Amino acid sequence: MKVNGTAYRSIWLADDGKGVEIIDQTLLPFQFKVVRLDTLEQAMDAISRMLVRGAPLIGATAAYGICLGLRADQGSEALKKMGEQLIGCRPTAVNLRWAVERMLQVLLPLEEEQRLQAAYAEAAKICEEDVLTNESIGRHGAKLIAEVYARNGGNPVNVLTHCNAGWLATVDWGTALAPIFKASEQGIPVHVWVDETRPRNQGASLTAWELVAAGIDHHLIVDNAGGHLMQHGQVDLCIVGTDRTTASGDVCNKIGTYLKALAAADNEVPFYVALPGSTVDWGVDDGVAQIPIEERGQDEVLQLMGVDASGGVGRFSIAPAATQAVNPAFDVTPARLVTGLITERGVCSASKQGLLGLYPEKG
Repeated sequence: MKVNGTAYRSIWLADDGKGVEIIDQTLLPFQFKVVRLDTLEQAMDAISRMLVRGAPLIGATAAYGICLGLRADQGSEALKKMGEQLIGCRPTAVNLRWAVERMLQVLLPLEEEQRLQAAYAEAAKICEEDVLTNESIGRHGAKLIAEVYARNGGNPVNVLTHCNAGWLATVDWGTALAPIFKASEQGIPVHVWVDETRPRNQGASLTAWELVAAGIDHHLIVDNAGGHLMQHGQVDLCIVGTDRTTASGDVCNKIGTYLKALAAADNEVPFYVALPGSTVDWGVDDGVAQIPIEERGQDEVLQLMGVDASGGVGRFSIAPAATQAVNPAFDVTPARLVTGLITERGVCSASKQGLLGLYPEKG
């Protein structure tokens, strides 16, 4: 995707072929800053503090984190410890574990002196595959938008999304936003209702920023406005992303997704979830009971980042000093509320049968 006319991915190898560069997403939309990572610890910090976020991008960063760790120690025990440390950074997103396990499967059988070069090659492969995967998700999802457009008699298609599942959440293209980008490229007029997505406001700071850059019509709404818009026929379909999807089609995504799905079901608005196959956790069937929900710090709830009257960027308290907060970062939407899953292999029902129809090798 492009930033001020320059093409970027969300993660890339530095010019020296050793370090890794990322976009510090905690500073957007007020500052665009590229940060260099040179150590495993820096990669872990970027994941933990959400300089990078979004399940596919977390996985790609973890893959390169292993490369950086191997620059210091290429031993087998050190490699296994790197994997454990990275997986512990964010417990909910399954792509993190998927990428680490894929790297270890490639690297552990090799001689120590072969591992560093092989690690960089495999991390690059993970990134390239992610770009192709997300572009394919975009093509399949754009067909759904085109169908709505045809039924709308040429009126713009109103899509509601939640959190950020655009190119900033992946290596490029995104998941939930990829169909919107593709439909826009095809000349279909799309209007996006952008949930602000408290408490970190990824909708306001990231999704809106991406849509501005892409020239796509949108409005920012408070998280609680979606149901009202659906009641009044102002939402044609919802498309969200996911950090982990169970083998039975339950979807774990940013907190608030479940409430949007309930409102969509009550108003007969199609509710789609876009995801790569790597986000499916084939070992889990019951999302509510089995998916660990990350609890993040209360300051995310008690403070907001913004610009003051003088133009300075800072964090501002919004509650009494004595007030404490609880901050679950995700919720689980049961499969029965999901109209369909948009994957790189096509669209399927949110069910074990639907997923296995696209991924028979997982049967």
